[in-house]
Amino acid sequence: MKNIFKNIGPGPLVAAAFIGPGTVTVCTLAGVGFGYSLLWAMLLSIIATVVLQEMSARLGIISQKGLSEIIRTEIKNPILKGLTIVLILSAIVIGNAAYEAGNISGGVLGLQTIFGNPNIEIGGFSMNTLSIVIGVIAFVLLYIGNYKLLEKVLVGLVILMSLAFLITAIITKPDISQIFKGLFIPKFSGDSILTVIGLIGTTVVPYNLFLHASLVKEKWHKTSDLKYARKDTVIAIVLGGLVSMCIIISAAAIQSQDINSASDLAKGLEPLFGSFAKYFLAMGLFAAGITSAITAPLAAAYVASGCLGWNSNLKSKKFRGVWMFILLLGVLFSSLAIKPIDIIKFAQVANGILLPIIAGFLIWIMNKPSILGIYKNNIKQNIFGFIILGISILLSVATLNKVFQLNIF
Repeated sequence: MKNIFKNIGPGPLVAAAFIGPGTVTVCTLAGVGFGYSLLWAMLLSIIATVVLQEMSARLGIISQKGLSEIIRTEIKNPILKGLTIVLILSAIVIGNAAYEAGNISGGVLGLQTIFGNPNIEIGGFSMNTLSIVIGVIAFVLLYIGNYKLLEKVLVGLVILMSLAFLITAIITKPDISQIFKGLFIPKFSGDSILTVIGLIGTTVVPYNLFLHASLVKEKWHKTSDLKYARKDTVIAIVLGGLVSMCIIISAAAIQSQDINSASDLAKGLEPLFGSFAKYFLAMGLFAAGITSAITAPLAAAYVASGCLGWNSNLKSKKFRGVWMFILLLGVLFSSLAIKPIDIIKFAQVANGILLPIIAGFLIWIMNKPSILGIYKNNIKQNIFGFIILGISILLSVATLNKVFQLNIF
């Protein structure tokens, strides 16, 4: 058992990063609106995420560099390099600053189910105490700057989150045959297209590619460790996908269209399955929120350091400065209930453009013997990679269309 946990590392942190409050909300809406019929979209998302994250992990171990650092050194055209770096910083650093409030607010929703909604008055402003508590926990863990400690805490929270949502799904006594049908028989209508886009888009996220490449080089330093990294990636991403599926399954048990968030789902489950269902869901939502509240600033700091040529040591001043800035904004926006809609819209556009660019760049780099030697992509990996690149382009177009035409944030 000890050896199993010894070789578990960055994978659960990546899973923790993509299962945030946004994922919980999208999965809840998918389950309430369409039952088990969109589980296939989550299965597709898991496969795509495993393929891309394996490439990212392999790149980090073999090159011992972060993805943003490699982009800075491998793109030779100064104009193209400059545009790419600006896009990456806009999508990841500014984007994570905008989304951080949502991560903290998601954790707060989980705690509110258990502790209520305490507020304090500071300078004439009413601030949510729980937002500050989550911010302080994230700050302390990041400031200590010990990767092993951070890894253990996040792995523990991911296990808590997984058990919470799995138990909630089991409590609802789902129809197993319908689950398999939803998983392996793709089915969608015009009404469900946006939800399918949401399910894929909330799982296959650009910043995880940067985060994973940076984290694996903190954990592993030898090419022989590649087998551990692959196993870690597959187990963690599949576990993360299982969590998302459990949320969909739990939400499918509620025969009501008044469910718009995970907190609504907690209330909806209580009369049917008792108060313990509500508390399991609350623990899951808290874990989803706080893990993303820690990994989003961490990813932004790694990206900024790689793009700007800074030291990516967890204790360096510039590295700490980036994550502190993002965490502070998140705490302020969430505790004061401010919604920076324009920043979020900008971040969505930047992320929508970034995903296919980074997927394409990653595939290009993974075929360079000068960087990866014998560990470059084989034919099978390239086939999967190009299929996912095609999906990311469609996802990008759909995301930009959603932002500009439908004004859905």
